[in-house]
Amino acid sequence: MNGGDEDRRERAVAALRRAAFLLERAQASSYRCQAYRTAATVVEGTDAARLGSLVAAGSVTDLPSVGARTADVVARVWAGEPVPTLVELEEQAAAVDAARTDPGAVALHRALRGDLHAHSEASDGSTSVQEMVLAAMGLGREYLAVTDHSPRLRVANGLSAARLRAQVAQVRALAGAVAPFDVLTGIEVDVLDDGTLDQDPDLLDELDVVVASVHSQLRMDAPAMTRRLLRAVADPRTDVLGHCTGRQVTGRSRPPSQFDARAVFEACAEHGVAVEVNCRPDRLDPPHALLAIAVEVGCELSIDSDAHAPGQLDWTWTGCERVAAHGVPAERVITTWTAERVRARGRRGR
Repeated sequence: MNGGDEDRRERAVAALRRAAFLLERAQASSYRCQAYRTAATVVEGTDAARLGSLVAAGSVTDLPSVGARTADVVARVWAGEPVPTLVELEEQAAAVDAARTDPGAVALHRALRGDLHAHSEASDGSTSVQEMVLAAMGLGREYLAVTDHSPRLRVANGLSAARLRAQVAQVRALAGAVAPFDVLTGIEVDVLDDGTLDQDPDLLDELDVVVASVHSQLRMDAPAMTRRLLRAVADPRTDVLGHCTGRQVTGRSRPPSQFDARAVFEACAEHGVAVEVNCRPDRLDPPHALLAIAVEVGCELSIDSDAHAPGQLDWTWTGCERVAAHGVPAERVITTWTAERVRARGRRGR
């Protein structure tokens, strides 16, 4: 096989994946992002010599799931030319980064070591665990927790106990291969209507990180929702209270759930449960008024991307800006801690 063709193929795959990453980061449509990721997978699996022949013939679109735009990326990489689409995306990302000048947010973002809430294709994410891990490594993180959904959330293909056990084995094997980067086992477990957690308790005990989130009956009356959250927070397996109000601020908007925030956050502080600062642009949860209460009562925070695609892992900037606005020191943000310390914290009380 031609070594030059192999190298060109690798660079073409990298360019396609980079374009997908930047599109995801910029909140482009999932269809457009996935087009680049799918093309990258197809190109990677194509014999390099055959790919070279297709480029020479101007027939890269003969490959399945490779359209005109993604074929153009391959052709330009093959010719050693700049890729206009990628250049434009890089310039847009650089402009966004240059505008981030708040000293507190910048310092906090630099202090981040990991992310404790991310999804893979095992539930409702768009890529494999491996691709999410590679993206986190590319961002300079030291660890990533894989927290796919639990069984009750069928719309998100939540993992049964058997599927979760298989994923745990996969994650542990991958962690050994990518060391010193660390991959933490985890779950975003549904908080059921009565406040119990939607997974085998013994299996939850084995995980590094348990993010407990409400996804159903979000309009429950405030006293009932308060009782529900208090029970979830009191469970010694809960490490992080995920997107606590469940609100949606863009697209199909959804008002926040109502509950006694002071009582819930005081319970979080008492039981050592971190309050998640969810960085998804459509959530930005909790709202600033509730975040101020969490800070006031002494809660630890977890700045998490809740990423469902690799580029979304870079959404943590938003969380850093929101936390910095409340003057919270990095030490109270557990995603600035080492993986070892996060693990030890998670097993406390179990």
